[in-house]
Amino acid sequence: MKQRYSIQRESSIISTLYTTWNWSLSVVDTQTWLKKISGRLLNTRYPIKLLRYWFMYNFIREQQVKLGKPLRICEIGIDRGQMRRFVNTAEFYDIDCWVGVDCRTTPELQEAGYTKLVVANVGQSDFKLDEKYDVIIVLHILEHLLEPEKLMYQLSNSLTPNGIVIGGFPVTPKWLAHNWQKRIRLTASKFGHVSVFSPFRVKNMANDCRLNLNFMSGAFFLRKSGSFLESYSGWIRLNLVWGALFPSLGGEVYWRMVGGNTKSKNRPA
Repeated sequence: MKQRYSIQRESSIISTLYTTWNWSLSVVDTQTWLKKISGRLLNTRYPIKLLRYWFMYNFIREQQVKLGKPLRICEIGIDRGQMRRFVNTAEFYDIDCWVGVDCRTTPELQEAGYTKLVVANVGQSDFKLDEKYDVIIVLHILEHLLEPEKLMYQLSNSLTPNGIVIGGFPVTPKWLAHNWQKRIRLTASKFGHVSVFSPFRVKNMANDCRLNLNFMSGAFFLRKSGSFLESYSGWIRLNLVWGALFPSLGGEVYWRMVGGNTKSKNRPA
């Protein structure tokens, strides 16, 4: 059994390395608006901070190829519309609809390209989506919720056949995660981080929420925003290799979960 697990893990790492190596970084280089809202990034070509949107963009692009149709997308936690603008700048247009959900909206979101904006508190137990989607994005939102698994379970009910939930957040090794979560909850500010994730928790969350985890990777071993190193694609590739090899030490972890897992455990309590 131990040998089988080792083989599966090695196969997963190789697959992740191959996948991320073949994703182009050129779409990061062209993200002028996103770089501009954080002045330190304006003079760099491949800011590591933008890799969060790069991962999501590639998941979305691959999902469109897989399904062969314009996508129905719902994004939970949209902030200033960074994700939507990243995809616009990357000139990906095979989108049937893109619904944005957040606890508040701003006028600038009207220009971002959302089909519809929904104001809702996704942390409430009665929150649910009224329609089904091919892609649901939960990018840097789950760490702000006290019970993120409950939201994920609800979202799993809102996927079309072969639909995906994609997202990411800061990552912590399993042995440290529990105590670190207890600590940050004592001092968390309003809308601050209150949940801590390890790769182990990500895997359990997928299983508990009837989803199949088919991609997970860390993003970096060193992020210094605005550094001259971020103008070299080799530096970014080196960080991505580290993230694939050591996801629990990858600064942030990004993942894709596919609907259709009928062997899940009980609903999250």
